[in-house]
Amino acid sequence: MSSTPHSTTNSGAPVASDAHSLTVGPDGPIVLHDHYLVEKLAQFNRERVPERVVHAKGGGAFGVLEVTEDVSQFTKAALFQPGARTEALARFSSVAGEQGSPDTWRDPRGFALKFYSTEGNYDLVGNNTPVFFLRDTIKFPDFIRSQKRLPGSNLRDHDMQWDFWTLSPESAHQVTWLMGDRGLPRTWRNMDGFGSHTYQWINAGGERFWVKYHFRTDQGHEFLSQADADRIAGEDADHHIRDLYEAIARGDAPSWTVHVQVMPYADAASYRFNPFDLTKVWPKADYPLIKVGTLRLDRNPENYFAQIEQAAFEPSNFVPGIAASPDKMLLGRIFSYADAHRYRIGTNYAQLPVNAPKNEVNSYAKDGAMRFSYASPERPVYAPNSHGGPAAEPSLVGDAGWESDGEMVRAAATLHAEDDDFGQAGTLVREVLDDAARDRLVANIAGHVGNVTIDELRQRVYAYWRGVDETLGKRVEAAVGR
Repeated sequence: MSSTPHSTTNSGAPVASDAHSLTVGPDGPIVLHDHYLVEKLAQFNRERVPERVVHAKGGGAFGVLEVTEDVSQFTKAALFQPGARTEALARFSSVAGEQGSPDTWRDPRGFALKFYSTEGNYDLVGNNTPVFFLRDTIKFPDFIRSQKRLPGSNLRDHDMQWDFWTLSPESAHQVTWLMGDRGLPRTWRNMDGFGSHTYQWINAGGERFWVKYHFRTDQGHEFLSQADADRIAGEDADHHIRDLYEAIARGDAPSWTVHVQVMPYADAASYRFNPFDLTKVWPKADYPLIKVGTLRLDRNPENYFAQIEQAAFEPSNFVPGIAASPDKMLLGRIFSYADAHRYRIGTNYAQLPVNAPKNEVNSYAKDGAMRFSYASPERPVYAPNSHGGPAAEPSLVGDAGWESDGEMVRAAATLHAEDDDFGQAGTLVREVLDDAARDRLVANIAGHVGNVTIDELRQRVYAYWRGVDETLGKRVEAAVGR
């Protein structure tokens, strides 16, 4: 008797043939009641789900966050207590490209993390840069459309990109990062990650702090030249996916040292710029990096679709001791990410194994397409109830706090001396980059702007870069040469 397992239908019944359809006679038409054939073709037609509108192309791996330091004075979150080890999933991605786009196009890189905490899943959705193009989420759909494709030709368009950027000067800091070395990381393993947004930490005593996350690569920060990136794009469009998978497969597990910057709650109202502005960094001289531990990725997915394509990262996934801030981009994403998952992979996406928390779920959510987890029939399906159903934890009410602190929010958002759009981008150019990096920045910008076809727009681009740094703007104009 053969040890080879039988092919079966999706309902488990054995099938007679994987190679021949049921027909009327040897050469007749296929019959409609060939259920196995219909099932195979119908399943095949539905193998894809809608790709992500943003961050469509990516890859990832599983690992562990290990806390080696004591930051319990800042947060009560279980995953950040001394000695805690928490299973994690990371997904790296590019922002603008579609599923089949080359990994090495110049673009910000997504750095999304899911921590399977004992208190529920905590998701941190960030990038390989500490800032973003916008400070207000209402502009996000417009920004993404400007980086995608024209509706008529379906081609990406430099005019469209620079038109949006130069009419949105708050983008200058991020565009400077993008046109610099970080726009082309050598591999995902060789790039840093940032939570980018400002978050809130709450300790066991109820004291609140503002926090930013930094993940510094232990492999060394390295980048590609534009020429190498262009060459690799043609030779291996999946360069970054392949590199991560093969590194882990050979036992070369990448890691990142985790740090945070911590700002006392009261500082936000009087700080020299709005600390919730996603286009700004907090200078380390004011708020130094505090080491937390290590994130290590050591396990490849067993099935890319099930564990990476269906992975749903959402900044709405908080745990006790961590909460939102008045960052407008974060607040908008808290809605939009979860809503995107409901559209893309279904109402009950949180029940998929890759998204399901490891701790017990006592939710009153019910029904909907593809629901397979449910409470006992004796448990009430509504709250409050008098039948012993799950009840909320009133002690968590104070975890947010700032929503009722209107004076702090107004004070933090008031225009300060350093709330301008170009200041930090200029500091990055003059004080962080060395001469060689500045030369590469000029070449990268000029190469991109050289594809702008509208003269008035090119003049606006030069003014944009002069706003960042007068010398830089002049060098870009001279390098473009028209």
